[in-house]
Amino acid sequence: MKFGSVPVAEATGVVLAHTLRQGSLVLKKGHVVAAADIAMLQAAGIVSVIGARLDSGDVPEDEAAGAIAARLSGEHVRRSAARTGRCNLEAARAGLVRVDAELIDAMNRIDESVTVATLPDLDAVKPGQVIATVKIIPFAVSAAVMARVAEFVSSPAVAVAPFAPKKVAIISTLLPGVKETVVASTEALTQDRIKAVDGTVISTTRCAHATDDCGREIARALAGGAETILIAAASATTDRHDVIPQAIVDAGGIIEHFGMPVDPGNLLVLGRIGTVPVLVLPGCARSPKLNGFDWVLRRLAAGIPVTRADIMAMGVGGLLVDTPSRPLPRDAAVRGTVAAKSPKIGAIVLAAGQSRRMGSFNKLLMPVDGVALVRRTAETVLASAARPVIVVTGHQADDLRAQLKDLDAKFVHNAAYAEGLSTSLRAGLSALPADCEGAVICLGDMPAIAPRHIDALISAFDPAAGKAIGVPVHTGKRGNPVLWARRFFDEMQAVSGDVGARHLIGANESLVYEIEFDDTAVLTDLDTPQQWADYLAGRAR
Repeated sequence: MKFGSVPVAEATGVVLAHTLRQGSLVLKKGHVVAAADIAMLQAAGIVSVIGARLDSGDVPEDEAAGAIAARLSGEHVRRSAARTGRCNLEAARAGLVRVDAELIDAMNRIDESVTVATLPDLDAVKPGQVIATVKIIPFAVSAAVMARVAEFVSSPAVAVAPFAPKKVAIISTLLPGVKETVVASTEALTQDRIKAVDGTVISTTRCAHATDDCGREIARALAGGAETILIAAASATTDRHDVIPQAIVDAGGIIEHFGMPVDPGNLLVLGRIGTVPVLVLPGCARSPKLNGFDWVLRRLAAGIPVTRADIMAMGVGGLLVDTPSRPLPRDAAVRGTVAAKSPKIGAIVLAAGQSRRMGSFNKLLMPVDGVALVRRTAETVLASAARPVIVVTGHQADDLRAQLKDLDAKFVHNAAYAEGLSTSLRAGLSALPADCEGAVICLGDMPAIAPRHIDALISAFDPAAGKAIGVPVHTGKRGNPVLWARRFFDEMQAVSGDVGARHLIGANESLVYEIEFDDTAVLTDLDTPQQWADYLAGRAR
């Protein structure tokens, strides 16, 4: 591959390194210059372009990313379409991600043109979560590098061990002074943990904190078909010969290991009766926060054996205590994902522009089916799940507000609207409440958008699963509105001029999720008289 400046007359076949904008001519980064483009480039006064010309045998970035991702993908992994040199690997099932770290390291040492990033081995994942991404750095990969990839990757390196439906028995032991509410809360939390790994609770029983009593409950659980037994003891285990471990031994089992180098979770007991694992829960299991018990339960649920040696190897990364420098959403970490709640997503309707391409008319005040376009858009957004809805006004602000005065929207005036779209974006973001987890950025001139388009973006939003930028798509073409996680707000507010934040999508492709729609609404905006005429004519048919 040869990279550099190329005279326009010789540019056929060159992959553009940067987006070209000259008047009405727009050729995006990654566009392959065709013979038909040459005359337009010359007419626009462009004498040279910067880009890459592929050599014979070079593999284009998307093709290379897709091919490498296919080689790396193991069981229960699906792949996204390759775009801008990136192909994501996603979990097809809930379970634990399995990563061959040595192979991934070897891959990343092959050549700087090929990179692979993954989640840590044994991370809990849910369907659709991005677990790895292949990113090609230049516009193409040489045939020699692809041959070395084929040599190194003879077997998959990334897979998902899915959670299997296990039958689980819960036993709680009791001592005088132990509150009923504490026992009930622990049982409920334990049931939640079991459900999170696709298990089924077949029995929940209580007995005295005594070896004989606990032994009888263990026998009943085994007779009832339990495939895993969890014991929430009334008092912490202090020795492998303590009350509850002894009950496991008396029931015909063994204590494989007592204690673990994970904090919280130090006092876990790992026992086994035949093939049935028996766990004595550490006291921290009374809390929803992530602890060593979660690690062991998840592995067992995914069919991954847990041995004495496995427990002893959990020390690196085993410090799970929250610190100011390493905050974790512990309530959510029980499931390895965000808490099961609807995210709070706001919406910003950009309605401050001057409609220069419409001539003397403000397109947002023009009627569609007898309703001003801006009101049609605002009503649509208000009918979605997004809250609050913020309308940014600028040009002819009083007239726009008059159209919207009875709607449950918040208005923000952008006095700097003449400086471009970025100023409205900053005004809208600044008006969002601090508890908004994200925002849907809506253009005011998209008459065909419906609440379902916005709600679909919100429903799939899951930053913890790598879904932080929601983009609507029709037949492979990306449109609007776009949902952005709060983590991008600072970068979006740093944009200047008459541009939005589209460049951040390309810079964060691994965090983009696409929602495919079967209509053209997400591609339809009305900027010119001709677009208006075409849209109205289409509605009339």
